[in-house]
Amino acid sequence: MTFKLADQQIAKLIVNKIRELNLNLRLMHVCGTHQDTLVKNGLDTLLAECNVEMRQGPGCPVCVTPPREFEEAKTLARRGFTVAVYGDVLRVPVEGGSLADLKAEGCDVRVVYGVEDALKIAKEISKPLVFMAIGFETTAPSTASVLLNDPPRNFYVLCCHRYVPPALDALLGLGEMKIDGLIEPGHVSTIIGLKPYEPLSQKYHIPQVISGFEPLDMLVAVLMIARQVKKGEAKVENEYTRVVRYEGNTKALKILGDVFEPSDSVWRGLGLIRGSGMKIRRRFEEHDARKVFEDELKILDSVEFKEPPGCRCSEVIRGLIYPQECALFGKACTPTRPVGPCMVSIEGSCNIEYKYGRLTLKFASNRS
Repeated sequence: MTFKLADQQIAKLIVNKIRELNLNLRLMHVCGTHQDTLVKNGLDTLLAECNVEMRQGPGCPVCVTPPREFEEAKTLARRGFTVAVYGDVLRVPVEGGSLADLKAEGCDVRVVYGVEDALKIAKEISKPLVFMAIGFETTAPSTASVLLNDPPRNFYVLCCHRYVPPALDALLGLGEMKIDGLIEPGHVSTIIGLKPYEPLSQKYHIPQVISGFEPLDMLVAVLMIARQVKKGEAKVENEYTRVVRYEGNTKALKILGDVFEPSDSVWRGLGLIRGSGMKIRRRFEEHDARKVFEDELKILDSVEFKEPPGCRCSEVIRGLIYPQECALFGKACTPTRPVGPCMVSIEGSCNIEYKYGRLTLKFASNRS
């Protein structure tokens, strides 16, 4: 018999085991790919029938990037520099228009699939190229690798990379709602391993399981958390053993440590989180856009950045509401005319709900 990670019969067996534990749980994950798997396969509604409620937290890197960082990219584009961004970043609405709007006005804003594409463009042009580097521990090693390998003098990084564990700590510390367990992202965990999550289980007595991205991965992860709750345990377990090792990717971690140092960083929806940002070390400051173009960016210091009127992305990011609870969802805010980043990014909760046609809330919270 061939074992498939989407096998429906095995899924039913796992769900039955979750149901037999007779628990009432609210779990959070922090990964857009996990949310896509949950919604695409109807796992969240299936789990809701077992009294397991699933919420997506701050797991979309584009969604958590605050308005100021988009404005930094826009400011540099207006100065005549070439700005390279991911496709999702291009369309994020900010006050005064998106980067896509600037591109339409004639600014040199280019869409890339990764830092290597941006590097290639920098080698082809003579003016400054600024790569807006967004993402967590998963994508940051690629940016670090480029900086370690002597990029051209006209290549600059607007570093918006962030560490996930400090954000989880901040989220749990807010105490806005009771969370019984965390499902941790498989790709971030491939880099950082299990150890960075352990202090969270100790501090908040919360079970955590690292999960892969197939339907059975997620169901098994839920079962593993449920069993911890039943036993009164709070530890970090690894469901994604075929990829994630306890120590993580030591080579990637060394590269990250060589190029970046922790710094305080603002997250959309969560505010300032100490030690959650990746700052380019002084050794590489000649490629640090914030350092080199400090004078150009000073104009933003006196600007007050506001969220779009009526947009509830900040609450979606903290898992406080489902996208359908925002009055703009599917009406004033759609993927073709987004109001907030959660509707733009393919990893955003709103975009995922809309993509699969769930325009109304099909299941209610079973917890207060």
